Amino acid sequence: MTTPQALIFSILAATMGLFLWGRFRHDVVALAALMACVIAGLVPGANAFAGFGHPAVITVACVLVLSQGLQNTGAVDWLARSILPRDAGRLTSMVALMGLGAALSGFMNNVGAMALLMPVAVQLSYRLNLTHGQVLMPLAFATILGGMTTVIGTPPNLIVSGFRAEAGLGFFDMFDFAPVGVAVAVAGVIFVAIIGWRLVPARTSAAGEGFDTGDYFTELRVPEKSKAVGLTLRAFESEIKDSDAQIVGLVRNEVRLTAPHGGRVIRAKDILVLQADVDALAKALSVFDIKLEQQMAAPPDADDRADPTAQAETSDATDNKVSEDNDDQSPDRSDDIVLRELAVLPGATIVGRSATDLHLRTRYGVNLLAVSREGQPPRARLRTLKLRSGDLLMVQGASEAVSAFISDTGCVPLGERELRIPDKRRAIIAGAIMLAAVAIVALGLLPAAPAFTLGLIASVVLRTVPPRKIYTAIDWPVIVLLAALIPVAGAMQSTGAADLLARFLVQTVAQGNPIAALVVVLVTTMFLSDVMNNAATAAVLCPIALGISAMLGVNPDSFLMAVAIGASCAFLTPIGHQNNTLILGPGGFRFGDYWKLGLPLEMLVVVISAPLLLIVWPL
Repeated sequence: MTTPQALIFSILAATMGLFLWGRFRHDVVALAALMACVIAGLVPGANAFAGFGHPAVITVACVLVLSQGLQNTGAVDWLARSILPRDAGRLTSMVALMGLGAALSGFMNNVGAMALLMPVAVQLSYRLNLTHGQVLMPLAFATILGGMTTVIGTPPNLIVSGFRAEAGLGFFDMFDFAPVGVAVAVAGVIFVAIIGWRLVPARTSAAGEGFDTGDYFTELRVPEKSKAVGLTLRAFESEIKDSDAQIVGLVRNEVRLTAPHGGRVIRAKDILVLQADVDALAKALSVFDIKLEQQMAAPPDADDRADPTAQAETSDATDNKVSEDNDDQSPDRSDDIVLRELAVLPGATIVGRSATDLHLRTRYGVNLLAVSREGQPPRARLRTLKLRSGDLLMVQGASEAVSAFISDTGCVPLGERELRIPDKRRAIIAGAIMLAAVAIVALGLLPAAPAFTLGLIASVVLRTVPPRKIYTAIDWPVIVLLAALIPVAGAMQSTGAADLLARFLVQTVAQGNPIAALVVVLVTTMFLSDVMNNAATAAVLCPIALGISAMLGVNPDSFLMAVAIGASCAFLTPIGHQNNTLILGPGGFRFGDYWKLGLPLEMLVVVISAPLLLIVWPL
């Protein structure tokens, strides 16, 4: 062993130890490893940050932004409503939820797919009489499995493709991962849906349900072209019954009807008074393409003589935008719009005053969307309702405007909520952009990095992702980790350390058998991805896989694909994948709960993927 080889092995050992320790963030550890290689002379200083220009890093960043576009426009929410059955049994419901999660993860960031479907999983757990964790863990594992089906499904696939190109073999195509990945994902989903979920410990969430603000009462205006027009109130409630929302009032021609009869037919321009929690509002709005009244009504003038039926020219509700008829009064733009829940304290200056009295729209640029008051519906319209201490308000506006309102009035913010109201037009645009980028790569017109960069530009131009949200949509710790470890992996190759380790695995562990060596690479990658970041695992194992294939004189694609499969199968611990970490609190899990389902699932992956790798990518 040469001195450079000893140095790179020492740095890698220390890096893995720090990953396992978990005291420092993964991106910080990766940067430290890169700097150690630079100081040791293993990586030229001029090339230290070349990883930030690596195609895999650029593609990951662009895919994250495009995923944000799908999330912002509500495209995934619409897809979930369209695909997931409402009244199906346990098996059908679990297969549908997991299948949707896996399918989405093939074309968008799997962490984003998991975050979008988590509320759906929690609702499903109630209907199926299961604990949250018994639905959340299967969903998390399904989204991880789905990532292995395309080149953009997960960062390890992009890293593997990048190493293949650097070896002079070219990039993997978009669906080169599908023959093995889809088979493994389908088998995994079926196994978990039929048997696996029973292995999940039935624990109650340690964090509980979070703070419970109760139901809000809000006003929804029915537009001319809404699907709700012509329906009875009873039929309207039936369509949104899964959200536990109900109609408690109707305003027609400025006449308020309390507890209207269920047989009353909804007309255009009716205002429905809806009782619902925060998460139920988006469902009601999106199903019938209706708007929150306070986002549509013109701001009242100083003496409250404004026409209550007038509607200001507003921007799309899906971006939660403040009415733009007051742009002259407020410089705030809609890219910073937030939704906040505020508690009215006894000493607050707004006690005894209404939204009209406060001129919320003209003075603050803030919308009062809903009020929660001791579970009782208010007797007045939202804009004229006199606020009381103890009321909970749902307000919307630019972050600076909401902060100013809180500061002036003395209200207490409870938390920031996200209200995604699907917009069909923008959802179609966001989906079309993603499909176009995928098609460009699949048809070989452009490599992945420039194709998805074009998609990012299109997203900004067509406003599916606000410009100010581009950089917040990117998971920068992942980007830094990838960019830092790529030069470190290159040092393994340049020093001969990868060949040395490959020789040990082939001669000592696999005894020179190519099939045994393939299984060793697969299992080793799976084990490491359970205890350290899967992108880091792929970056470390790719040079070793290439070294083993060269030593045995076999197809390197077989071993690179084994790395890709193994890096996408982190099921034993909550730290192996971000989706596992996401469900730790909501599922009430402990560190040792994951292996009970994860170990059988990983064994199934090995049993299915090893023969398929030999068939699809023969040695």
